[in-house]
Amino acid sequence: MLTSKRRSFLSAEAAQLPALMQIGKNGPTEALSAQLELLLNRHELVKLRFVDFKDDRKTIASDLAAATGSELVRIIGNTAIFFRQNPDPEKRHPEFL
Repeated sequence: MLTSKRRSFLSAEAAQLPALMQIGKNGPTEALSAQLELLLNRHELVKLRFVDFKDDRKTIASDLAAATGSELVRIIGNTAIFFRQNPDPEKRHPEFL
């Protein structure tokens, strides 16, 4: 569970990052969950942009966070921010500690 201070820090860090994923006309699929899983293992902090399904973004983002075991940091507009710390201490990004 993220504290509000940690959530704020991660949101500020994510502001500088590009959105690595988009949800388009196909909506949330198993492939999307698998891709998010891969990106979380590699980057720890991932931004996802909603191109379609904007009305359901809160539900979809919560479901994706549960499916990947990540934390939904924040939804800002049509962008969701996810965070999951890498289990390998050597692969963790030092700025996220």
